[in-house]
Amino acid sequence: MAFESRSNYSSDALFKAIDFYALAVRLDPNFALAWARLSGAHALLYFLRHDTTTARREAAKDALENAQKLQPNSPETLLFLGYYQYWVLRDFGLAKTTFERVGEMLPGNSEVLYALGAVARREGNWDESVVYWERGLALDPRNPALLTEVAWTYAMLRQFPAALKLYARALAILPDEPSLIALKASIYQAEGNLQEAAKSLVQVNAETNSNDAVRIKLTQFRLERNFSELIQFVQARQPRLQATAGIDKGIKQVGVALAQRLAGDHAQAKATVEQARKTLEPLRKDQPDNAFISAALAVAYATLDEKDSAINEAQRAMMTGENSRAIETLTRLLHTPYGGWLYTPSPITPALLRLDPIWDPLRTDPAFQKLCE
Repeated sequence: MAFESRSNYSSDALFKAIDFYALAVRLDPNFALAWARLSGAHALLYFLRHDTTTARREAAKDALENAQKLQPNSPETLLFLGYYQYWVLRDFGLAKTTFERVGEMLPGNSEVLYALGAVARREGNWDESVVYWERGLALDPRNPALLTEVAWTYAMLRQFPAALKLYARALAILPDEPSLIALKASIYQAEGNLQEAAKSLVQVNAETNSNDAVRIKLTQFRLERNFSELIQFVQARQPRLQATAGIDKGIKQVGVALAQRLAGDHAQAKATVEQARKTLEPLRKDQPDNAFISAALAVAYATLDEKDSAINEAQRAMMTGENSRAIETLTRLLHTPYGGWLYTPSPITPALLRLDPIWDPLRTDPAFQKLCE
């Protein structure tokens, strides 16, 4: 059950969980809870857009149906029915009804409160989601998954002091968890406190097995404008990049290309982004509704200066020279709670706009300068 307890949503962790649960049901085909959790792992991969193929969706459905055949009315089976409704069907109202039913069967269960909080946040009911999770923490104060989700939510709401306190509590339980260490550092980055962020990230290196930690470390180099170390770090990660596949490989290739471009190596950036395009374009044909693939391709197209292919969002608009549209989008984002991939998990803040070289093409514009205040 490791991926739930650590709230580690990386694709590596989920694939490992799938392997463990698949082994469990092979050894004991009547292990209903393992079938239910196997369904949940497949469903979460689908929801997080690591794999939005029909095969992944059907794998989640088949595992759930096996659990339902064995224990149709158990709270655990119903809990993962709710997650299937939430993560795969995206029927948030139906999922909420199912989770509430489980809550009646298991009053005071922190996992049910966790699920209800997730649905509330997905529906944009931020205050309600925090209430659910705070209730869950009152029942289970040492639950790293709950601590991380509440901290993540406070970060998206730009309530950074509250987020820092919760990450500190989670780290007291899992002091060596690299994703938690880096997530705490991302809050310092959002506040513009690069010195504290750097202290937190000392342990993160090219061998660290956490996508979040690596992304946040690369962001730190970028915000510091330390391009030489950024490129060295990227080069040291190349063997791991070659070992990946699918959407993860494409997204990482785009990240490498962006780093190379910022470091001034435009020729190498173009070569890397061509590799990313070759990785991602076939995936888009198979998964046309996968927003992660579309977003990664948008950055790739913008890096290649293919304006007609770039999505109408701030970074793509700015990279293709359309400053007014970029500033308009940034203005909206600065007043919107969300978790973005650019500064995982923090939203854009004035401090990040001031520090990040990505936004240098906008820096002389008075409207952009006002956003940085």
